[in-house]
Amino acid sequence: MALKAAFRSLGGFNYRVWAIGAFVSNIGTWMQRVAQDWLVLTQLTDHNATSVGVVMALQFGPHLLLLPFSGFAADHFDRRKVVMATQAAMGILALVLGLLTLTGLVQLWHVYLLAFLLGCVSAFDSPARQTFVSELVGEAQLSNAVALNSASFNAGRMIGPAIAGILIALVGTGPMFVINAGSFAAVLGSLTLLRLDELHAATKAPRARGSLVEGFRYVWRRADLKTLLLMIFFIGTFGLNFPIYISTMSVTVFHAGAGEYGLLTSAMAMGSVTGALLAAGRAKSDIALIIGAAALFGLGCTLAAFMPNYWLFGLVLYLVGVSAQTFTTSSNALVQLSTTPAMRGRVMAILLAIFAGGTPMGAPIVGWIADRIGPRWALGVAAIAGLAAALVGLSYLLRLRRTEPAT
Repeated sequence: MALKAAFRSLGGFNYRVWAIGAFVSNIGTWMQRVAQDWLVLTQLTDHNATSVGVVMALQFGPHLLLLPFSGFAADHFDRRKVVMATQAAMGILALVLGLLTLTGLVQLWHVYLLAFLLGCVSAFDSPARQTFVSELVGEAQLSNAVALNSASFNAGRMIGPAIAGILIALVGTGPMFVINAGSFAAVLGSLTLLRLDELHAATKAPRARGSLVEGFRYVWRRADLKTLLLMIFFIGTFGLNFPIYISTMSVTVFHAGAGEYGLLTSAMAMGSVTGALLAAGRAKSDIALIIGAAALFGLGCTLAAFMPNYWLFGLVLYLVGVSAQTFTTSSNALVQLSTTPAMRGRVMAILLAIFAGGTPMGAPIVGWIADRIGPRWALGVAAIAGLAAALVGLSYLLRLRRTEPAT
């Protein structure tokens, strides 16, 4: 019965079709992420973690730069059409990187430029795609569908890196980008097959002067949202830089190859899938759960920093994945459900910009620490971020309980 409840959103045709296409694309996306990190770390530089951090910064920075416009688009335009356009554009960018790599012409600046362009497209894709879920399933199933989306994303994160690790060793990084380009056809196909008359109509925000920044005003008036977003800032900026943590621990500490690197990424993804499925089985998310997940994330990163060998490190990454996914999925669901539908796109754009856009600040710092002091110290930064987020949430919860009227 509990298992059936966890997958209840798949009972609807539209969400089921969407989930299949998204899952295929998620596998391709994670194959590209592993290949891109490996390309930069081992082919275009001499194991330079700072360069990996720069790529992450360029890829996620546009979420912050384009924040007012991306949230506006998600609230005012047809989200299905926005997602179709952005997914097609991301497929083209993946194909360009694949062709450059296969022909031997690829240089580091090419990766930097394409990462930035991908970030610009993704800045519009993410809030539209996240809020489109409510049109697929309706408000009642939104929390479950958000969790299943996370499970799908992390199942791709579990499968894609393992496949990529093997294929990179056999045929190199170039084919991974071409495979990812082809995987976007699955999402575009699923969006074409949706039954449009069964979509839950979204509440479109009225076009008015100042609507670009109304999302910021809305969040500023909500103490609960400000608390959640500050927690997300700490963990998103300094905690979720795992391409740097895992790649540098794998290469410089455990002296592992591409296959072993892919397995470590998959180990964390297995934990993330577990965390997402646990979230899917819950009736709702609350701030106490999110605080606990942040604290466990901090403790897990502390343990990972001290692990003496490859296998124990992979085991702890599983636990880190469970806590990280519980935090991100529960935060996403709670923010969406507690936000007025007409403001949801702009608020989610702010959330995603903090998650992804904080990376330009955190990734180069973490990469520099990994290069200069060592990957274990870089993981210590993630541990501090998780514990700091838990303290922020705990402080809010204590203030809230002090102001509640006695019964």
